[in-house]
Amino acid sequence: MAKFDIIAATGCPTGIAHTFMAKEALEKAAAERGLTIKVETHGQVGVENELTKSEIAGAKAVVVAADKDVQPERFAGKPMVSVGVSKALSVEAAGKLIDRALAAKGDDTVAAAVDVEDEVEEKESIGHIIYKHLMNGVSHMLVFVVAGGVLTAVSFLWGITSFDSTAADYNSFAAMLKIIGGIAMNLMVPVLSAYIAESIGKRPALVPGFVAGMIAIQGLPVVEGPDGTMLIDAGGTGVGFGFLGGIVGGFLAGYVILLLEKVFAGLPKNLDGLKAIFLYPLFSTLIVGLVMLGISGPMAAINTAMMDFLKGLSASGAVVLGLAIGCMCAFDMGGPVNKAAYVTGTAMLTEALAAGVGTDTYNFGTNFMAAVSAACIVPPLITTFAVIVGKKYFSQEDHDAGVVNLILGCTHITEGAIPFMTKNIWPVMPIMMLGSSIASILTIMFNVHDPAPHGGFLVLPVVENGPLWVLAILIGAVVGGILFVAFKKYDFEKNQKAAPAAPAKPVEAPKAAAVEAPKAEAADFVKVENVFVAEDFASRDEALSFVSNQAVKAGLADDADAVMNAFLTREAEGTTGMMEGFAIPHAKSDAITEAAVIVVKDDSGVTGWDTMDGAPVNVAIALLIPGAQAGTTHLKILSKVAEALMDEDFRATVKGSSDAAEIAKTINARLV
Repeated sequence: MAKFDIIAATGCPTGIAHTFMAKEALEKAAAERGLTIKVETHGQVGVENELTKSEIAGAKAVVVAADKDVQPERFAGKPMVSVGVSKALSVEAAGKLIDRALAAKGDDTVAAAVDVEDEVEEKESIGHIIYKHLMNGVSHMLVFVVAGGVLTAVSFLWGITSFDSTAADYNSFAAMLKIIGGIAMNLMVPVLSAYIAESIGKRPALVPGFVAGMIAIQGLPVVEGPDGTMLIDAGGTGVGFGFLGGIVGGFLAGYVILLLEKVFAGLPKNLDGLKAIFLYPLFSTLIVGLVMLGISGPMAAINTAMMDFLKGLSASGAVVLGLAIGCMCAFDMGGPVNKAAYVTGTAMLTEALAAGVGTDTYNFGTNFMAAVSAACIVPPLITTFAVIVGKKYFSQEDHDAGVVNLILGCTHITEGAIPFMTKNIWPVMPIMMLGSSIASILTIMFNVHDPAPHGGFLVLPVVENGPLWVLAILIGAVVGGILFVAFKKYDFEKNQKAAPAAPAKPVEAPKAAAVEAPKAEAADFVKVENVFVAEDFASRDEALSFVSNQAVKAGLADDADAVMNAFLTREAEGTTGMMEGFAIPHAKSDAITEAAVIVVKDDSGVTGWDTMDGAPVNVAIALLIPGAQAGTTHLKILSKVAEALMDEDFRATVKGSSDAAEIAKTINARLV
């Protein structure tokens, strides 16, 4: 059985994008450090790449990046870091989590790389614990909402009253679709409540959780007595308190189970079976049921007040409501704020479908849902527009991701825009929020109604005023895309100006000669003439400019400006400054003709280079990779250098020596 240095588990509420983005970031970060890793994903299709007991036992440390229950108790006793999935969406952030996890083991070498603000926390914050339990319920609930909502919406294709046997447009198949969809939608609150409870109290909490959810739907049933007083009666009618009630009931059920576990802890061990099948379900259901019925009145009032508040925003005008929806959906693109807006939309839609076509509740709820969907679709489309129109300002990796985002955006998956935002939160986040807000505002103004909670453009046939909805989304995407391109153009030109002009290209090292030159063997990858000691650089950019110019002089590249720009592009994505005076800058460019390593030393230290421990850089091991070898030679060399830097003897030799031959020999030995 293979052993791994790091094991990890990732999971997000929807299990669509964040889960696998975090997995990829962790794998890349581990490769940069020369570490082996296995990442278990908790997606919408279930657990994949599941960790075995032996793999858990053999790992050095654990990283949990999840907003849902991934059974972290399996890792008890292991050095572990547990955060929300949004904290592991970039390679840089994932790398810090790996460093923190290893630092928890007491590894002094790794501990030096941990930033002060990223010190390992012994316990998860209360806020994240609550959010994780809530999102466990939401993740299970959403599939019911999507299935039920889309089936209900499809039934409208035969007519808005085609499910009604007394209507002129009645269709028996449409009626069946409406029944099936309605049942799925009605399970939304019980499932939400049950799986919030399950996240807290595990399997025993499912029973009281489901009961709490059902009570939240129907409320306290009453009938009017002979004297006019209201009497509790199972055959009476009650006022449900819906989505909010499901949340309250879920947390109540989960913590009641934890309380009962303490109450019954003194019972003999041989009665564990009795506790699980009789005592826990009986007493938890009784307690939770009584409490839920008791608070039904106040909860119904709160639920009504919330709906009235949202409708009040609509009364303030499309701009106010659309701005609120757009900003929330694009703020964190699938995170807590986005989910709050989306789940509110599904709750409003549930109320709308229950009220029936043609009612004010239906019109408001479906219009609200259309605005939420538009706001979620826009951010990925902004990136698609930007990478196509402003291709020269984006890396090839970003360009490819932006093109893929066309598919993600059209199917209502916002998360594809996250990597673009994390690289430049300001001003990319405001740009995304503006684009989403424009789409939401126009959707409300155009009186668009969407009876389906998900699916993006796939549900266009059931969207009322669908062409105007598409127009609203396109306007938001184009406005945001133009602003995004303008920012990237400004950033690109600024970096070019910051790079000193390259000297005239030496005639003795033309490109043809460089291409035809035989490749260096691994044992001689770092040539002595490419090791520069006793240099004195005023800044990071001066050091990188020196390396770029030396690459041209050595016949390793044919355009110093292009190499410099490649270095700066990589630094903009995340610093290459490491720890204890080392940096690993790397440039991937078609201007580089031969993979090579150039080493520069500055004993006084290069200041202004963002490093993990805040120390100046004394040694920069610069990697030069031809564009065609990106992802192959690049990752191989980078991982070996990163692994070498974990060796104290290697660091001491390279940092302490002033002999270029010795430095070249030491590095070459680690690249074999």
